[in-house]
Amino acid sequence: MRLLGLALCASALAAAGCPGDRGPAPATVAVAAAADLKFALDEVIAEFQRAHPTIGVHATYGSSGNFFGQLTNEAPFDLYLSADTLYPRRLAEAGQALDDPFVYAYGRLVVWAPRASPVDVEGLGPRALVDPAVRSVAIANPQHAPYGRAALAALESFGVRDEVGPRLVFGENIAQTAQFVDTGNADIGVIALSLALAPTLRERGKLWRVPEDAYPVMEQGGVVLRWARDPAAARALRDFLRGPAGRAVLERYGFGLP
Repeated sequence: MRLLGLALCASALAAAGCPGDRGPAPATVAVAAAADLKFALDEVIAEFQRAHPTIGVHATYGSSGNFFGQLTNEAPFDLYLSADTLYPRRLAEAGQALDDPFVYAYGRLVVWAPRASPVDVEGLGPRALVDPAVRSVAIANPQHAPYGRAALAALESFGVRDEVGPRLVFGENIAQTAQFVDTGNADIGVIALSLALAPTLRERGKLWRVPEDAYPVMEQGGVVLRWARDPAAARALRDFLRGPAGRAVLERYGFGLP
């Protein structure tokens, strides 16, 4: 009789009183996110989960280009948030996106140095990068990090690229770039405003905001991936990020909004 009872429970999980019935497994969204989103997206996710307690979210942060390479091989992520729109568009063109790519923010650059640095970052602006006290300048690797490509464009715009070139050190992503400067492994860096405003760096450094006309528009976009395990949950997180609550967090971290 006990076997019969268990069989009935297996065929009708919604029936009250079945031993071991805990309801459907909660949805989980795995996010591949650009490193500049680390602090902002963590806050968005916390707010999202308060509003959607049945949906779990796990975010992995790194280089947009490295994630793109993994996603072309269908890495097990549900939602991709890139620091540009090129990589999401390429995934969509290859049939690897469930929906059309979307724009969620515009990235911004700053020149950043530790507060104890002798370099007058605020006063010198781009010339701070070639100050005699500066031996190394950190930027993200332009081969796979959109922030690195934007930093090179800014150096070119300011006419200091050749002078700065021998001093450049490259972070794997923009978060590692900021870490290089914060830990003294580089004297100064061109990093994301979103990281400079993060709790871990806000009081530790000084910055100069790079004028937005000094580098190409950093339109940041994403896609829900074709193999998303729970498309509805992934879309819910996407929509929350682009909605009023998500936009408020992004704006607080210095992102421009579409």
